[in-house]
Amino acid sequence: MAESVAESASHVRPFRFAVQTTTAKSATEWRDLARRVESAGYSTLFLADHYIGPGPVSARTLLRPQHLAPIAAMAAAAAWTTTLRVGCRVFCIDYHVPAALAKEAATIDLLSDGRLEFGIGAGTNQGEYEAMGLTFHDAPKRVSKLEEVVALVKAHWSGEPIDVHGEHVNVSGYAGLPVPAQQPRPRILIGGAKKRVLSLAAREADIVSMSNVGWTPRNDAGLTPAEEARRRYAVVREAAGSRFDALELESSPYLVAVTDDPDATLERWSANLRKALPEAGPDLLRHHPNVLAGSAEEIIDRLQERRETTGMNYITIPRKHMEEFAPIVAKLTGR
Repeated sequence: MAESVAESASHVRPFRFAVQTTTAKSATEWRDLARRVESAGYSTLFLADHYIGPGPVSARTLLRPQHLAPIAAMAAAAAWTTTLRVGCRVFCIDYHVPAALAKEAATIDLLSDGRLEFGIGAGTNQGEYEAMGLTFHDAPKRVSKLEEVVALVKAHWSGEPIDVHGEHVNVSGYAGLPVPAQQPRPRILIGGAKKRVLSLAAREADIVSMSNVGWTPRNDAGLTPAEEARRRYAVVREAAGSRFDALELESSPYLVAVTDDPDATLERWSANLRKALPEAGPDLLRHHPNVLAGSAEEIIDRLQERRETTGMNYITIPRKHMEEFAPIVAKLTGR
């Protein structure tokens, strides 16, 4: 498990960076944000697939209300930019009719001249499901549906006659239109933490997104956060087999600060965490896979080190940190 990417892979994946946001509230704000993300050198602008507004469900589930629905917002962002890739991190299989979602995605890719990144997942937030009147099935059933949806999306995008039949998806009798601009198809992103989903992503996706690692010093398996990240990497590497070198590995730091005083920042963050997790100290956060705190040079070194140990080359930054992180993007993109 401690084996590095450099020791096991035949090449080093170049860095690229994305911004994820849920907070734009108007056409002007969204247009200006998309153009700033593009001009700052980020590869991709991601939304999330959430629908609830303010209220008790938002407070209970910790979901920040998102004003813009992702499909229309992605199309608008692509229209207002020229090189920026657009995506949703990630579409929930149960929030959309799968055959319709496949066509919507192909349309965005065609109209953007091939700038779609298609994130898809099995759904995780039971409170949002119930608020929207949806049944939240157990994890094995949701993952089985995800497998079938991915097969349908690929069949639709091929332009060939569709014939997909399973427990959850039954689509046949027509060929999918439009054919996407990207060939052989748009890049698919699948994320998760457990072995079954990570293995599915390794076999079927182009981008494997690693869910955030827990904040406890050791998880139920006795692994530190860094060890858990390396465990997930090992699962992906094994499941991907010969296609591993073609994959990108993506993650998003939960806590970000470009600062010359990281110790004070880490102490402040850990003080907040200790309200719920008394054992969470600054040292835990300093080495946590989802924390980046330090000067630009220190963060660059840390990202390069993490790429060697966990394969992460595609980093998604929260919107509120995009300006302070831009110099790091400029130095590392493509390297």
